[in-house]
Amino acid sequence: MLKFTLLQIDGFGFAGPIGLVIAILFIFILLITLIKRYKRCPSDRILVVYGKVGGGQSAKCIHGGAAFIFPVIQDYEFLDLTPISIEVNLVNALSKQNIRVNVPSRFTIGVSTEPGVMQNAAERLLGLAMNDVQELAKEIIFGQLRLVVASMDIEEINSDRDKFLTNISQSVESELKKVGLKLINVNITDIVDESGYIEALGKEAAAHAINAARKSVAEKNRDGSIGEANAVQDERTQVAAANAQAVDGENTAKIAVANSDSLRRQREAEAERVAIASEKVQSAKALEESYAAEKEAEIARAERERSSQMADVIVPAEIDKRKVEIDAEAEAERIRRKAKGEADAILFKAQAEAKGLYEVLTKQAAGLDQIVQAAGNDSQNAALLLIADKLPELVKLQSEAIKNIKIDKVTVWENGGGKDGKTSTSNFISGMYNAVPPLQEMFNMAGMQLPDYLKGKELPNDDSKIIEEDNSSSKEK
Repeated sequence: MLKFTLLQIDGFGFAGPIGLVIAILFIFILLITLIKRYKRCPSDRILVVYGKVGGGQSAKCIHGGAAFIFPVIQDYEFLDLTPISIEVNLVNALSKQNIRVNVPSRFTIGVSTEPGVMQNAAERLLGLAMNDVQELAKEIIFGQLRLVVASMDIEEINSDRDKFLTNISQSVESELKKVGLKLINVNITDIVDESGYIEALGKEAAAHAINAARKSVAEKNRDGSIGEANAVQDERTQVAAANAQAVDGENTAKIAVANSDSLRRQREAEAERVAIASEKVQSAKALEESYAAEKEAEIARAERERSSQMADVIVPAEIDKRKVEIDAEAEAERIRRKAKGEADAILFKAQAEAKGLYEVLTKQAAGLDQIVQAAGNDSQNAALLLIADKLPELVKLQSEAIKNIKIDKVTVWENGGGKDGKTSTSNFISGMYNAVPPLQEMFNMAGMQLPDYLKGKELPNDDSKIIEEDNSSSKEK
């Protein structure tokens, strides 16, 4: 812009320095204008900017800040926050009981700084003089004060001032906010009614107070008389108690003296008894010590004699005992070594016999294996061959079993009767004969058969007859 201006000046033919001065002057004036349009708001006022403020609002309220006022499209004005004191003398206001009362009072109000309420103040109080604002608030207060008085009883208004003031504050402040004001203080100077009802209530209260005071005075007088009588009673009681306590103290002192004398005598007797007992104890201790000394002397003498005996008898005996022990240990060691040698010899012999038996059994096993092979690997035939080999020895043993039986004499007492035609004697002999296994049975046990020429003929069962005949012949003899 400055360049364009300079070009225009040059176009008209002005000199360069003059154009520069004009440009600087223009800039200076512009800066002064801008500075003047920047408005600061003090703390006791509200800056109201109106015009083109944006946001769909009719004005913008600023408290304790600053704002730039655009020229042409915006302007500004201040609202004073100084408190306003309004005297409201409400006369002939009807109460809830239809009793007319006079309520002289004083209200202190001011412009509110709450955001929403400030907007109401900008819309309704901007441009009004202080008297106009005061009259507007006074009318609102009069109406709300009459409304509050009409909603309360005289007794309630007169006795409960806090509730009365609270109702006034709530009613008045809610209406003042509508025009941008707030209630700062309410002061009710007096409440008077034309009929004298409040005065009568005051007289009643005064009478109650006077009666209460008289009653209190009478009670205090009564309490004083009672207190005086109680004081006299306490004096006499305490004097008597003091006298009794003094007598009790004297008696206690006498008892203490008597107890002290008794205790002294007891202590003296106890001391004398202790002294006598101590003398006897000391005498007994002296005797005990003398006896102890004699006992120690006897013990020392006995110890000396025992030591002498040990040197003369016990020491040689201990030496002999030790010698015997050493000889016994030597003999035991000799026997132990001899036994160890014999045991080693027996062990060696047993090992040799076991080795020989092992060789014999090994050879027998080899021989048995050859016998089995000779029998065509038939173990039963091999067993028959072995039994046949040992049969002569078995027959010899059988004959040896009855060879040495010596029967010197056989006496038979027989009556001849018996079961199955046999007598007891024949049964005995037959049983004894059958007890010796015959050769045929031996072969049968070995699983072999005797040749027919060795079996013989089987005898008929006539042995009973033979034995009976023998028995009869013996009887006849």
